[in-house]
Formats: sequence, structure tokens, C-alpha cells
Amino acid sequence: MSTREFYVSVELYISAKVAATLRKPAAPPKRSTDKRDATRLVVNTHDQSQKKVREKSSWLSLGRNTTGTEQWRPAICKLVEEDEACLLNIYIDETILYKSVYVYLLNHTDIRPVHRSLFDRKDILGIFCVAGQAWSATPNTDPLFLQFADTDAMNIWLTLLRSYAMPEVYGRWLSPEDGGLYRMWRQVELTCLQGRNLGTRALPEDGASGDPADPDAIDLDVYCELSVNGCLCGRTTVKKGVGSPDWQERFTFADLPPFENLKIVVWREKRMVKPVAIGSVLIVLVNFRRSEYVEGWFPVLHGGPTSSVQVGEMRLRVRVDEEIILPYHAYSPMLKTFSSRNSLDWMSDLESKLKLKTTSSHIISIAIAKNMLMENIMELADREVDGTLTCTYWSALSTLIPVADKGLAHNTLFRGNTVLTKTMELFMAWYGTAFLEASVGSTIRRLCGEKIAIEVDPVRSSKGSKGVEKGVELLVYWCQEFWTGIYEARTECPPEMRRLFQHIRNLVEDRYHVHDDHNKDLPWQSVSAFCFLRFIVPAILHPHLFGLWPGLPDARVQRSLTLIAKVIQNLANLNATVQKEEFMRGVKDFLTSSLPAMIEYIVVVSTPDTDTNSSSKPSGLDRHERLRIMNALRQRGSAAPVLHREATPLLPHLLDIPKHLAVITSVVVRYSRTHSYVPSTTVATSEDEYFDEFCAKCLDVEEEALHRVSQLASRPRRSSGAQHGIQFSPLAADPPLPSSLSSPPNKMSRNGHKSSSSKSPRHKHKSVRPSTAPPASSPDSSRAGSISPTPDTGNQFTRSRASLSQLRPMLKKSSFPERLRDGTRAIPHPPSAFVQHPRSSSTDSSLTGSAVPDKGCPIRLRIHRRMR
Repeated sequence: MSTREFYVSVELYISAKVAATLRKPAAPPKRSTDKRDATRLVVNTHDQSQKKVREKSSWLSLGRNTTGTEQWRPAICKLVEEDEACLLNIYIDETILYKSVYVYLLNHTDIRPVHRSLFDRKDILGIFCVAGQAWSATPNTDPLFLQFADTDAMNIWLTLLRSYAMPEVYGRWLSPEDGGLYRMWRQVELTCLQGRNLGTRALPEDGASGDPADPDAIDLDVYCELSVNGCLCGRTTVKKGVGSPDWQERFTFADLPPFENLKIVVWREKRMVKPVAIGSVLIVLVNFRRSEYVEGWFPVLHGGPTSSVQVGEMRLRVRVDEEIILPYHAYSPMLKTFSSRNSLDWMSDLESKLKLKTTSSHIISIAIAKNMLMENIMELADREVDGTLTCTYWSALSTLIPVADKGLAHNTLFRGNTVLTKTMELFMAWYGTAFLEASVGSTIRRLCGEKIAIEVDPVRSSKGSKGVEKGVELLVYWCQEFWTGIYEARTECPPEMRRLFQHIRNLVEDRYHVHDDHNKDLPWQSVSAFCFLRFIVPAILHPHLFGLWPGLPDARVQRSLTLIAKVIQNLANLNATVQKEEFMRGVKDFLTSSLPAMIEYIVVVSTPDTDTNSSSKPSGLDRHERLRIMNALRQRGSAAPVLHREATPLLPHLLDIPKHLAVITSVVVRYSRTHSYVPSTTVATSEDEYFDEFCAKCLDVEEEALHRVSQLASRPRRSSGAQHGIQFSPLAADPPLPSSLSSPPNKMSRNGHKSSSSKSPRHKHKSVRPSTAPPASSPDSSRAGSISPTPDTGNQFTRSRASLSQLRPMLKKSSFPERLRDGTRAIPHPPSAFVQHPRSSSTDSSLTGSAVPDKGCPIRLRIHRRMR
């Protein structure tokens, strides 16, 4: 038996109700001989205590922006591993045990990051437990919210906890060498664009308080709360007034459990009045179209399911992703073709030939995991400077821009929307988040928080010439504040960005011979074309898109940010004289005095730091603890089945290569059908052959996924795991659960069983099978409320095979002779002692009757839905 322990300090969220329970003192012993006086004393004390509890749990303390110290308390997390059992203990005040979580009873989807909008804090990890999976000092089933010191510490502990939890794996008994046939991944992207007629109609229960004729209606504020499967996941910002609020806020909820519904509750609040729910939008995710953006106006309904009235509309953009992920070796032929070219060339081909614009992040993630993104970007930069890039793929006007024989002109170098500039934007957003926060984060929040309004245009300003002069002074002041923050953060530029900036600067110096006065500033301008034009200045213009400010800034604040961004961009261009607007000439002195510092800044960010100790950023975990955790992850990964090991994300960026390959495969197959892609019949170039080969490999993976899903459907599990050769450890038996939520956890013996002879009843856990499966009582009926469910008769699996074979002969003609045809052979692995999760037996289920599929989903997902 081996026992390991890991510790980390966090901030623990405790609801006001639980906090009041923890602070409630014990009742003193009764000494009064008068029974009536004693009873009166007890009643008064009880009333006062209940009054305090009601006040603490009221809407004032549980509002959308509650950040009081009474709700976040320092805590210590202790993870105890004993064989395959794993227990997470949460201590408050250093010694008081607040909650114990049985991590080995959790699924991966129960442990996921929390969106920043929920608490207006970042680096928060949520642990969602049901009764029987945790013991608590207080009778509550609230999720655990743990805030870590930084993103790196949160990612490490997320990976550590998931290594002990169980992924959603299907068909374990059919493929024991891989630990199963496939696993699932789900994600929802939601953009709240705007509202219409929200709060302008009186609600049935409040009479005319919401009538537009009410003079107090203009004081009403509107915001939304977002819930997935009944769990609160995020909030929008508050918009003043009623009617048509404009949010433009995007939310991404990843690693979700089986879909149920997405609910957007619209709230209105008035000063010193309790918020009132206007209505809600309910989106059933069961049969929602997969991997496609659906945008439109959704009705906001007030009332129950039987009788409801429409009280407004919300314009939403929704994308639902649900993918079947195969073992890594199933993607080997596809990955071999992918690695044969520059990964950025795949981005341009998918954009130009299949009109795909959503695969860039997945391609970059694969390139980062394979440690080849830096080389790919450098190669593309060499081509652009040398003039071998013949056109741009991301031009704003969708036109082809020819390149001169001797390369791009110096005044347009790196200024167009090319594959290189598009990739650099994603690259800097990936590696430079902390650098951007250190540069402009605090200054942006200060300006937006103080609602600074700057105007220097005499046409826009109504305060006359003196008002314009004051506006110029205010503009110069804030430009200096921004520039000071940017300049002081120059040494925090990440090493990855420094290496690329140095390569680009050296390329320009060698290509344009910058020894004369004409091109002496070109190397600096080439670096600023990425660092400022593509990164820092856009963050100043749109801070909500970079996570620097929640929601769209006020119109007057947005105008101030626009003016400041213009000045900073002019400074980055090393140009203090050229001003398009006459009213901007007042900042000339600031630009002239700041030019030497800008050149020094560019030199620093484009020079790799030789001091490795200074470049290492502080982490919430000390180096020794980090090494212990990484060593434990390697040991657990080597002993885990293939699908279990691959489901644990790769540090430090939480990458999942099979997941990214599965998304790309699904999108390529879908778009090649919908856009009727046909390989070129003329003389094909090597690029065309590569692309056709890649599409053929994607079709191979799709067929393998169909085969595995149908294999699970045709061979349901009918006997116990022991009859299928699966060895169960003590964890497969009844886990050591407490008898109640308020009782302490039972002491476990060395073999993982409870020391007590009495067995506690097993708690009925929620099924982890996809909720997209139809109910057993009515297998032929579709779910109510689903979007665009289309009946489809016949054998979908057979017809899917036929649809795949229609495109395959054309792709075979242009494929390479050495194309592998048996790339899905399983890699043999030694028997593992990793156990089958007791909660996940429902994923190994049989096939029910025929379901009504949705044409918006792949065939393999339709078959998967029919399993219970």
C-alpha cells in the first residue's frame, strides 16, 4: 500500500447561509427555574438568530457582484491517496475540517474551471458533488469553489484531481486494452448579443411597476444569469435602463456532463428594491444542432410551463459541440499527414477550400502540443518577407493581394490580414495573457471604473474651446498612464513571444539592409506591427474581448479608449508628426518625448532573456510540490488504460490532442458534405494532393468512429465485468460513504473497505449516460423543445456508410501511394490494475428502440444517443 499527500492553499467560497451556520454559537445551559421565562428567552434568541440568518442569506449579500470577505475564506486543500482511493479534505482556519470529497467517485465533468463572470474572479475551480460523494461539516450540498493563486496552480490541481476521477468512457469490456471504445466531450458557446422590450411590460404579480409610463422605470437595471443543466455557470453585466440592452458578451462552458438544457434568466433590479426575474429563455440542448452557430431572437417567457406570457426577446448566438473521441492511435494516419506540412498551411487550405473558420484554435493547440508552432510561424514569416506568399487568406475584403517579386513593400509589411498575422494574434493571446494584464489591465479597469469621458473633437464636444483644451490635457494624462504601465511591464514579455519578435526583427534587418536612414525604423516597426497593432492596442479598444473588463464599456468610456488607442498606435509606429485629425495634434509633445522609450521597449521585447531565473514567473505552488505532483501524474498515467490516460489534460496548457483531432475530423467531414467538396480534376498541385489525402484520412477516422459506436450498440453488456475478464479492485464495491451528510467519514482500512461492519445504503447517483437518449417508455418519440428535430427513416448507419463511400473514390484518386489503410490497429498494452468506476456502469449500456435523429448531428452521435 502506498500513501501520498498533496497540499495547496486556496480561497474557499462559503455561502452566507453556511457561513452563518458555522458562526452560530452553542446554546448556553438553562438556569432559570421559571419555565415561562426560559421559554420566552429561548424564543427571543431563536428569533434573533433566524433574523440574522435571513439577513445574511438575503439578496443583498448574495447578489451578482458579492465579493465580501465573509464569503471567501482562506483554506487548505489536502489530497490523500491510499491505493486507488483518493480523498480531498478542505480545512478552514487551518484545523477545522469543512468538507471531505471522495474524488474517486467523481467524473471528469464534475471537476471543471468556473467562468470568471460568476464571481468576478479568475482561477476558480468548481467541484460539483451529489449526496454520497462528499461529507460536510454542515448539511449542505453546495458545489465547492476554490480560487487558486494563479492559473498555473489551478491547472496543475485540475489535472491532479481528474487523474483520480473517471472519464466518460463507453464500452470498457469491448476494448480492455484501450480501457474502452471511445469517450465523450461537450461544450456550449453562448453569446448574449442584445435584448428587446425587456422590462417594459408589467408582470402579472407586480401590477404597473414595470409599465413604461412609470417615471421610475428608467432606474431599472437588467442582467442575466446563465445555467447549464440547472447549475449556475455565469452572469452578464448590468445594463442601465430597460428596453434594448446591448451586451455583446461571450461565454464558453467546456467539459460539460451529458446535455439537458441551457437557461438564461433575465433579472431586473431597482435601487433599494429586491431584484425580480423578468422571465427566462429555455434552450433544450438534447437535439440542438451540433457544431453550428445558431443565431436569432429567442422569446423571454414569464410564468410556468403550462401558462406563460412573453415579456421580451433576447438575441443569442449558440453553438453546441458534442464529440466522440477515439484513442490516440486511431488518429495516427491522419496525424502523419497533418505533420507532413506546415500546420498553418492547413489553416489556409481549410479556410479557402471548405470555408472553415473555427478550426484555427484546434490546429494551433495540436501544433503547441507537438512543439512545432514556433517553427511553423518562423517558416511562414520567412516566406512573407521573401515574397513567397502570393496572396492573403484572411483579407478583410476577401480579395487577393499580389506580392511584389522582391517581397512586400516596407510600408505594408505585416500589416495585412494574412495567415501569419492571424496566427500571431492567436499565438500572442495564448502565451501573452499575463503579459497583457501586467501591461494595461489595471489601467483599463481604473479608467472604466471611474467612467472617464474624454473628448477632443470640437464637433463632438459641446463645451467649447476650453472644454476641448481640457479634453486634450486629460487625454495626454491617460496616455501617459497607459504608456507607463506598458513600459514597466516590458521585462514580463514571455520568452516565446521574445523569440518570435527577435526572428522577425532579424529577418527584416537582413532582407531590407537597414543601414541607411530610409529603412532604419523598419525592424522596430515590424515588431510593433505584431506587439501593438495585433495585441496591445486591440486590448485597449475592446477590453471585454481580452478578459480585462466584464462586458461592453459605456459609450463615453469606449470613446476615451478609442482616442487613447490611436495615440498609443501612433507611438508604436514611431511617428510623432503625422496626424489625420487636427484635434489630435495636442499630443505631439507626448509622442516626441516617448519615442526613445518606445525603441528601448521594442528592443527588450525582441531580445530573449539570458537569465533563466529572472524569466521564471512566481507560481502558487513551490517548485518541490510541483515536481511531486508531476511525478505522481506520470506514475498514474503509466498505469492507467489508454482512454483514461488520454482524458487527463496535458500540462501546462491543458491540451487534449485526441479531442482537437476529433473536432477537426468531424468538421472536415461535415463541411466536405455540405459544401459538396470535390477534388480538383485538373493537374493537381502537391498542396491539393496533401489536402485530398487529409480529407480521406478524416473519412477513415469517421468510419472508425461509426464502427465503434455500432459495435457497442450491437454487443450490449449482458453480464458482470468479471465474466468479461475485467478485474475489479475493492473500489468497485460499495465505496466508504458516510451514513449522512452531517456525519464524519468512516475510517477506511488499508484495502479500501469501511472498517465498520454495517453497510450504508448505496445512494442512487444520477446517470452519466447522454441525456440525448430517448426515454425507454417511448423510444420512437422525440423530445419536446428541441430545435429542428427532423425525422429520418431507414438504417442511418448503413446510409452513413454509403454517404462516406460516395466521396471516398474521388479522394482515393489523388491520394498518395503510401497511404496507410490499417491505421486503426490497437496498440497492445499490458494489463492494468486501474479499476472500473462504480458510477460509470451506465455508460456501458445496450441499444434501445429506434430514436428520431437530428440531421444537425453526425450519424455516429445519433447512434450513440440511442444507447441508455
